[in-house]
Amino acid sequence: MIRTLILSFMLFCGLAQAGTVDDILKRGTLRVGFDAGYQPFEMTNKQGQYIGFDVDLAKMVAKEMGVKVEFVNTAWDGIIPALLTDKFDVIMGGMTVTPQRNLRVNFAEPYIVVGQTIVLRKDLAGTITSFQDLNDPKYKIAVKLGTTGEQAVKRLIPKAQIFQFETQDDAKLEVINGKVDAFVYDLPYNAVFTSQNTGAVVHLDKPFTFEPLAWAVRKGDADFINWLNNYLRQIKGDGSYDRLYKKWFESTDWLKQLK
Repeated sequence: MIRTLILSFMLFCGLAQAGTVDDILKRGTLRVGFDAGYQPFEMTNKQGQYIGFDVDLAKMVAKEMGVKVEFVNTAWDGIIPALLTDKFDVIMGGMTVTPQRNLRVNFAEPYIVVGQTIVLRKDLAGTITSFQDLNDPKYKIAVKLGTTGEQAVKRLIPKAQIFQFETQDDAKLEVINGKVDAFVYDLPYNAVFTSQNTGAVVHLDKPFTFEPLAWAVRKGDADFINWLNNYLRQIKGDGSYDRLYKKWFESTDWLKQLK
């Protein structure tokens, strides 16, 4: 009886120690979830391939683990449920760390910090100079459903009319077409959006929120979090992170690869 209990306990400990890292190594593939279209983090090029800052980071992580990488493009409002039901191993898709999300997933250390900014109709230049100026029922603001941009507008610009869209591309087009007054989204995306539409829109490029972005994994997987954090420290210390940052944030050469 005692021997049976000991064997059962040892089996339980072995199962408890098994986690995502072991699954990835056994499978030979790192499955990465994101929502393609978030420039310059994850996008689709002319050949239908995924490119971007997060994409390159994921490839680096997979190479260091000695496995292949598989990208799983997932709608943003369903990306956490997809992670929790094992559709992929990690979210590497520009996810902001929030207390609400942290109740459902664990985050590695932030790999970059951004914030929400505002893209305006060009005729509002000078009239609107900050997010406070938009806090009026006469203004219409477009946001992407399920994002921290949507949360920021509801929290900080509650009097404005909010219009929710499934994708950031649909939301930004509303500004270009003059159907809404502003589009609220992350700084890097809005900077690219504005550069591609010079003269059509105006960018208030001072962030009005603080948003650290981090990789998300299922709760309780301390080994995977530990590995990701240590790897992130390594690449930030050896210069490879800086080289990648310059490629995607200090240059616009990658725009030539898009459709």
